[in-house]
Amino acid sequence: MPIKKSDLYSSIWASCDELRGGMDAGQYKDYVLFMLFIKYITDKYGNSSDFAPPVTIPKGASFTDMIALKGKPDIGDKINTQIIQPLKMGDVLFNRTSETEADLGLAAAFVGAERAVFGGFVIRGRPTDERLDPTYAGYALRASHIRSQIIPLGQGAIRANIGQHSLRRVVAPVPPKSEQRAIAAALSDVDGLLGGLDRLIAKKRDLKQAAMQQLLTGETRLPGFHGEWEAKRLGEVAEIQRGASPRPIDSPVWFDDNSSIGWVRISDVTQSGMFLHETTQRLSPLGVQHSRPVASDTLIMSICATVGRPIITKIDVCIHDGFVVFESLQADKLFLYYVLKWIEPNWSKHGQTGSQMNLNTGLITGTSISLPPRSEQTAIVTVLSDMDAELAALEARRDKTRALKQAMMQELLSGKTRLIAPGTAANTEVIA
Repeated sequence: MPIKKSDLYSSIWASCDELRGGMDAGQYKDYVLFMLFIKYITDKYGNSSDFAPPVTIPKGASFTDMIALKGKPDIGDKINTQIIQPLKMGDVLFNRTSETEADLGLAAAFVGAERAVFGGFVIRGRPTDERLDPTYAGYALRASHIRSQIIPLGQGAIRANIGQHSLRRVVAPVPPKSEQRAIAAALSDVDGLLGGLDRLIAKKRDLKQAAMQQLLTGETRLPGFHGEWEAKRLGEVAEIQRGASPRPIDSPVWFDDNSSIGWVRISDVTQSGMFLHETTQRLSPLGVQHSRPVASDTLIMSICATVGRPIITKIDVCIHDGFVVFESLQADKLFLYYVLKWIEPNWSKHGQTGSQMNLNTGLITGTSISLPPRSEQTAIVTVLSDMDAELAALEARRDKTRALKQAMMQELLSGKTRLIAPGTAANTEVIA
């Protein structure tokens, strides 16, 4: 009598459950899946006759070796050190699979002291001798001349994959170890500077957020200002109008690359800061007639997809129906920008959902804000603008430092520029 698949599964499940004893089901599942994975890899690649099989099983780490430990008093220790071989200082880890080419085969050197293991989506490389400095290896295997070899070796349409046999084909120049350490020290110093700048920028952003909360709500008043603030609806502070879109939107008749009138897309706003200086598309005269023109130095805000993002135009543009424009302002323009920036996170709580989040003009015009006298608005804008300028300077410094690091990596890791102590030989090996 043939056995039904459902009966077989039930029998296997009952056997596993019996063997589980008092162990938590979640933990037991992890043990079982691990052993099944080792069994599968052993069956598939354990006796492979391929010159370079996709998976290489280290000596002593197969399922057969695991079974041989059965009944031995040190089985737990052996599984932890022999079957599940922990990482060692200097091991190099590569991404086995990635949705993007940029991350395929991306390498990192293990320099930690804690016990760690690696998963199935990671390939471990272990240096065969002492020629590689671990910190240097972490930098060197991310260099452009190495990445340019790794990326083309990926296979797969949806997800790119790479195997050990492909990585073995990558050729890397290796300077003397003393020079490796000098290069690693130089690049580590730059990374330390970048880390310090990142922390400082994060701190300054937090300080700005705190200042916006205190100054834009009246919790803290600047010296010399007193009196009550007025509660106003946005519709009382500005004339708010929605943009318009020519239809069909993808028709080429609406666009002209030589036009001086920009066509604002959501991506233009999300990739800019306070001011919009350029757009990726421009409208033809016919396109302008079917859209909503907005003059330079005007406050607009996105109301679709990325909702509530304000920006001030610095060129003549047109906006589609995913934006509103604030005109005839009864408040300082920059002050209103900062207010909108402050309340930006709250719009998503009230927007209409569908295929994309969106806001209607009624919701916007009815939103209440607090307005101080014009002179205090100007003073608040000065404080926040100074903080923005400081942040921009720090971010520019960080960008320059990142570019400097990339240039250093290009020069130092390719051997174009050498860091050699006096009297040291300048030989460089090439290893695969």
